[in-house]
Amino acid sequence: MRLQDFERLYAEHAEPMFGFLTYRTGDRALAEDLLADVFERAIRARRAFDGRLGTEKAWLYTIAVNCLRDHLRRAGAEGRAMERQQTHAVMGEQRSATGLEHVDDRDEVARALERLSAEEREVIALRFGADLSIADIARVTGTPQTTIEGRLYRALRKMRSNLA
Repeated sequence: MRLQDFERLYAEHAEPMFGFLTYRTGDRALAEDLLADVFERAIRARRAFDGRLGTEKAWLYTIAVNCLRDHLRRAGAEGRAMERQQTHAVMGEQRSATGLEHVDDRDEVARALERLSAEEREVIALRFGADLSIADIARVTGTPQTTIEGRLYRALRKMRSNLA
């Protein structure tokens, strides 16, 4: 992939990618950081892109999913380290303060998403946040298309049930 192609790729996909990352993280600032990471990785790997193996969009979202997974692994490790440092009293105060906040529709949807498995959340984010087709999601995740269809069906059914 030439540099000019990369610039076009950025112009075409940066905004929808940012939407996907924001949808997945719920944090615009984090989504901006991850977007930068995605395109940094893409520019480094642009010579390895092979259009015969899939679309540019699927290639970019594969990079994005990997960036998200790396972030979640790091965040999980950091979170466990922080938990070990905090006292039980401080943790109890944080939980009770969170429980008193006003809940709006977005928070209700976020809670419904949290009840899904990681794989179900990922397929929901790729389908509706990134607007990828089932076939593209299968390529991005390296999962059979029928498995993706089943995950999406189950995830939507669970969300409907949790939101009802």
